[in-house]
Amino acid sequence: MRLIDYFDRGADLFPERHCLHDGSRGWTYADVRVETHRVANGLLALGLGRGSKAAVYSPNHAAAYACLLGIVRAGVTWAPVNARNALEENLYILNNTDVEVLFYHSSFESYLPRIREACARIRETICIDRPSFEAWLAAQPAVAPDLPEAPDDVAFLASSGGTTGRPKGVQITNRNIEAMNSIFWACMPVTSPPVHLMVAPMTHAAGVCSFPLLAYGGTNIFMGTADPGAILAAIEKHRVTHVYMPPTLIYMLLAHPDVRKYDYSSLQHLVYASAPMSVDKLVEAIDVFGPVLTQTYGQAEACMICTFFSPADHVTALEGNKRGRLASCGKISPLVRLETMDDQGRILPRGERGEIVVRGALVMKGYYNNPDATAEASAFGWHHTGDIGVIDEDGFVYIVDRKKDMIISGGFNVFPSEVEQILWGHPAVQDCAVIGVPDEKWGEAVKAVVELKPGAAATAEELIALAKEKLGGVKAPKSVDFIAALPRSPVGKVLKKTLREPYWAGQERKI
Repeated sequence: MRLIDYFDRGADLFPERHCLHDGSRGWTYADVRVETHRVANGLLALGLGRGSKAAVYSPNHAAAYACLLGIVRAGVTWAPVNARNALEENLYILNNTDVEVLFYHSSFESYLPRIREACARIRETICIDRPSFEAWLAAQPAVAPDLPEAPDDVAFLASSGGTTGRPKGVQITNRNIEAMNSIFWACMPVTSPPVHLMVAPMTHAAGVCSFPLLAYGGTNIFMGTADPGAILAAIEKHRVTHVYMPPTLIYMLLAHPDVRKYDYSSLQHLVYASAPMSVDKLVEAIDVFGPVLTQTYGQAEACMICTFFSPADHVTALEGNKRGRLASCGKISPLVRLETMDDQGRILPRGERGEIVVRGALVMKGYYNNPDATAEASAFGWHHTGDIGVIDEDGFVYIVDRKKDMIISGGFNVFPSEVEQILWGHPAVQDCAVIGVPDEKWGEAVKAVVELKPGAAATAEELIALAKEKLGGVKAPKSVDFIAALPRSPVGKVLKKTLREPYWAGQERKI
């Protein structure tokens, strides 16, 4: 099936149900279907076809999502562009993915001269929230274009994380999406038409979460704000069943003074992913939101659900006095093979740390126009995630750290996430990042960069003492810096590369 086929199933079964909602106004599946027909026919009239690329440069917005569906209906490849990125990064992405048509929101209109100057392949720009868009749509046929099935066509060109370098174009096919949707339904069966709150950017995990829900008449609520209080209120107001959030956003919700004021009984899955989460804050979140916390592990190259940690598994870990299991990302998902591997390509036994590698229909077709990077990521016939992990005897997978983030101090390997987990447990710590900095004696010294909760206080000495008590002197930070806000990517990942740069300027460490 194509990505658009899941939407069409929802439209066939629930034509009068809202597909898109902006908090005050809704658009039914029947309404949106007609709009996708017109967008698709408009793109075909412009000369685009299978394999052509189109993008949507917009914050989360109902019309932006409808354009995404219209793009894939035309058999054109969608190139996601995150509105929260810096303009220069998005210019790189637009060029790197050979985008020809750009839909954009009026809030980015001032960028158009720079986009046209820098992106020579873009030959048409269309504003999605002006009367001209409605006029353009009205001029297009309202019938679906007849296109062949194309399971191995690229549905969208995701961008790799870009936390360690330039983002690469990740080719995700219709078959990849079918595998991802199938795993989603196996792990999170949909028993009634869902309501999905789109808080994080629709260009990343939040958007991917919406695809399997379309087939069941899911309503996508688009938030016009990232204000924690507004998000909490929206869950109650719209009776939200599904929402994806990075851990950093969950921390912000938990710190909100009104977090226990609202009714969250409609929630079925509060999905957290993209970064490690504090076990202490996870326990607090379960207490606040109920037994609905759901973790998935994946990446742009292997869509979202390589592992799955169910709400029931969370509860079992707490009730069974296995609190340490909450640091895992769950068990290997159906339709996925996942192992740990050493640098020589040897599959490691359970309990031994190595790079997490995966196989299966979930894995990308390859990097766009980058055969060398594709070959490197596919060494030994497995997709290499770049994450160091371990699988325990019960089959639970633990992400130890990013391979490139490991600190070698005095000949000992220190995994930052292990230290961060301890520091997160301090009542004054909102978030933190542990990095290696140059040191004449140790080669690298462990440094913690800490973001405190509003109004809270802590000293470097007490945080170092806490880490020494729990982990010993080798892994404990040698120094602590306090920072107002950690640098984060547009999808909420802490940018350790940015934190390391000033310490390693002129030094040899690859950052």
